[in-house]
Amino acid sequence: MGDEHSLSPKDSFVFKLPKKSPLVLRMVVLMFVMVCAVYICSICLKQIGVVPRAGFLNVEVFERPCPEPNIEPWDIPYVHYPKPKTYSREECSCNPVRYFAILSMQRSGSGWFETLLNNHTNISSNGEIFSVKDRRANVSTIFETLDKVYNLDWLSSSSKNECTSAVGLKWMLNQGLMQHHEEIVEYFKTRGVSAIFLFRRNLLRRTISVLANSYDRDAKLLNGTHKSHTHSPKEAEILARYKPVINTTLLIGDLKKVQEMTTNALSYFNTTRHIFLYYEDVVKNRTRLDDVQEFLKVPKLNLKSRQVKIHHGQLSQHVQNWNEVQTTLKGTDYENFLLEDCRK
Repeated sequence: MGDEHSLSPKDSFVFKLPKKSPLVLRMVVLMFVMVCAVYICSICLKQIGVVPRAGFLNVEVFERPCPEPNIEPWDIPYVHYPKPKTYSREECSCNPVRYFAILSMQRSGSGWFETLLNNHTNISSNGEIFSVKDRRANVSTIFETLDKVYNLDWLSSSSKNECTSAVGLKWMLNQGLMQHHEEIVEYFKTRGVSAIFLFRRNLLRRTISVLANSYDRDAKLLNGTHKSHTHSPKEAEILARYKPVINTTLLIGDLKKVQEMTTNALSYFNTTRHIFLYYEDVVKNRTRLDDVQEFLKVPKLNLKSRQVKIHHGQLSQHVQNWNEVQTTLKGTDYENFLLEDCRK
């Protein structure tokens, strides 16, 4: 006998949902899934370097780092992986390159020595670049030129392919090298450039070569053409016919200046990685070339040059006033230059 409007326990928990509720629920779930999917995709795209922009995909290419070379820790600063602006090293991009500079003086055998280095498959020495004054006008132009050489962007007849293992140049002491030695030493140490010192032991023989080359610059003995070096024995014979007269009044002072410049250069660049050579030693003992190749960390090859030596034999054959020269140098620190045999 209960009230007809009373609710049973079963009826008290029954609520009728609107007919459209399942559709709304599905839409909410779908929107949630879509938002999650977009978020996850954006995270993935950022990780692989793909960024949507204006309807296009900008794919960033990540370069694979070169493997660590198997070298001593002290040698790491001298190993480089240049990226030329003018071409691609392609498959050789991970071939390490070493930087060097031949530091020398005119008529000290540096031209012949450089042809030997360039005879090596993996070495590029780009010549006497700073003979052009504009390139050595100041420290900035010097560094710009060096950067171009060591970045493998300096193109010359000596340039090898993209697989060069050692690249450098020939640099005379009087071409801005001594004037800006502090900045250049710092550059060498910062950039990991190795120095190859090449000097002549017999400075009297060098003096004769300087005078003869200076004369030919004006006289042009070879059919009106001046040549500092020659590949022909006949041409070498013609050039050797000229016998200079040495100014004996200035001779000792000149020899002393050259000796002092050499000593100062060695002192200035003593803190750089370097090797010291005498031209005469390289001529007489070709194992010195093995030492250079080891210094540059390139495979040892039998290096050859087509250059022909101009002045052979005893110095007395190449000077007009030899007796006067002998009298001037006897009893001095330079007397040994009269006796030393430097034949090639």
